[in-house]
Amino acid sequence: MRILLVEDTAELAESIRERLTAEGHAVDVEGDGSSADSLLTHAVFDLVILDVHLPGLSGFDVLSRMRVRGNTTPVLILTARSEVDDRVTGLDVGADDYMVKPVDFRELAARCRAIVRRRSGAASNRFSAGNFVFDRSARRASIEDRDLELRPREIQALELFLANLDRVMTKEEVADRIYTFDEAPSLNAVEQTLTRLRRKLTDTPVRIRTIRGLGYIASIADG
Repeated sequence: MRILLVEDTAELAESIRERLTAEGHAVDVEGDGSSADSLLTHAVFDLVILDVHLPGLSGFDVLSRMRVRGNTTPVLILTARSEVDDRVTGLDVGADDYMVKPVDFRELAARCRAIVRRRSGAASNRFSAGNFVFDRSARRASIEDRDLELRPREIQALELFLANLDRVMTKEEVADRIYTFDEAPSLNAVEQTLTRLRRKLTDTPVRIRTIRGLGYIASIADG
């Protein structure tokens, strides 16, 4: 998933970014509340991890502005503020979850998955269709218990399409959701990733088709 981490402590931000990137997510980091607020007016993310004490705008202000604009992106507040009043404020402003530092990175990763899973309506980390299974937690796809050898970027693309079945996605939208700003991918790289992914999914019910002039659409084949 594409994640925006808003954290002004550089060392902590880098540790979280490394951990979530290792799990196969595309993570952008912003250390200023005002800059994060501006970024969120035009960029789309699957999840925002938001500190409260930030230069510029506070995390509560950033979140409040998101919700006023109608931005429903899930938000996990990650802060040192542990008082009940702070938790209540964060959740009432529109946070989906609230964690107090220091955190166990495994729990943080699990909560990120749970938030996005709830938003997509999925009850578990496991997606299955016929002989095909995708485990979001393990970042693993298999057919008839045989693992598919997918590259990290292919897993990101697969997760994205499974969360958006039967919806056309443009090539630019796919690029925005699986690459960070620093990676600056070419659209040709997206094509190559999807070509490899479709070839590896040949024996599964998952179909990713090209809609000429529009983009790509994923669906589950009958039977």
